[in-house]
Amino acid sequence: MRYPRVVVAGLASGVGKTTVATGLMAALRRRGLTVQAFKIGPDFIDPKYHTAATGRPGRNLDTWIMNRRQVKTLFSKAAAGCDVSVIEGVMGFLDGANSLGRTSTYDVAKLLKTPVVLVVDVNAMMETAAALVKGASELSGEVKIAAVILNRVAGPGHEKACRRAVEKHAKIPVIGAIPNSQEMNLPERHLGLVP
Repeated sequence: MRYPRVVVAGLASGVGKTTVATGLMAALRRRGLTVQAFKIGPDFIDPKYHTAATGRPGRNLDTWIMNRRQVKTLFSKAAAGCDVSVIEGVMGFLDGANSLGRTSTYDVAKLLKTPVVLVVDVNAMMETAAALVKGASELSGEVKIAAVILNRVAGPGHEKACRRAVEKHAKIPVIGAIPNSQEMNLPERHLGLVP
């Protein structure tokens, strides 16, 4: 596939995937790029945020409801004519309908041969963040975790320690850090953020 794209994944639900993905979409649009947004799974709430950020209808990529060819076709048709596609993951990166990760973010990233930016909630951890990232990277096989974004960072010292640990032990660059802030804590429900 020739379409520029990235998957925004997390190690679990509630780590900040929607916030990061939607922010990335909006930032790319502000730079003058045409952005196509996708959400893995049947979620109907997050694509509304994506539509607001990109000015284009968000699409769902669901390997439970659609067969693999349909997912590829839907992606290709929606991504055509866009500068970049941002695909927001679902649940934990490797978590799906069975132990092989079917229907997972990993499954879709592998199917579409897409690199992953992993959002890691580092609240109350430092070295453990590196262990989690390294473990996810080792289990992801053919799917490349290209970068990490730290979320819920307590301050500059915490960011520096987490960044150093992840880059040293997991050998994956940290490309951003989001401070822990009450303003950033958005209410959630079963499918994600409350609109």
